[in-house]
Amino acid sequence: MAGRPAEKRAAVVQGARTVFGRDGFTRAGVDAIAKEAGVSTRTIYNHFPQGKAELFRLIVEEGTEQIVRAQLEVIDRWLHRIRDLEADLVDFGVAWAEPLTAYPDHFAVVRQMRAEIAHLPDGLRETWEAGPARVHQALADRFGALAEEGWLRPGDPGRTARHFLHLVGGEIIDRTYYGAFPLPRPETEQLVAEGVHTFLHGCLPRD
Repeated sequence: MAGRPAEKRAAVVQGARTVFGRDGFTRAGVDAIAKEAGVSTRTIYNHFPQGKAELFRLIVEEGTEQIVRAQLEVIDRWLHRIRDLEADLVDFGVAWAEPLTAYPDHFAVVRQMRAEIAHLPDGLRETWEAGPARVHQALADRFGALAEEGWLRPGDPGRTARHFLHLVGGEIIDRTYYGAFPLPRPETEQLVAEGVHTFLHGCLPRD
């Protein structure tokens, strides 16, 4: 059957995503991944000769790329043209939080990675951090443009972006444990609105 190898590979990847999200990298085993995927361990090594390290890197790279695309789309959609700065930033902040629950498999892996960061394969932390760095730069660029347009006080746009994310999303991330326990939408909206208000108190231009 022509599609069978591709189907088996897809099953292995999904099985690995589930096992890594549940057990983390250090506790996960190829046997557990094979069982979850419904394949033999030999099939896994046929597709991924380096075993679970190769699979884990793939899972992180694919998941990170998904989130990067989603967040870049949010930046482009909500911050492309500002009409009401506070209202637009609140809409942006609420949309920014949505991937936490829209991509549960990825953030399950993220939770495990944070717990065992010192035990991950060499170079994986840098691979993981590269995606958020791209998004942070895009947000910094947009905040820099907003400052040039007179919406925000001039300053280091990278730090402005970092402050915004901490104020608007930090409590949501902490309280939901990266989306594991989603908040009711009205509570998310309130947290975002309060964060935006605090952010603007420090970042609006002063006469």
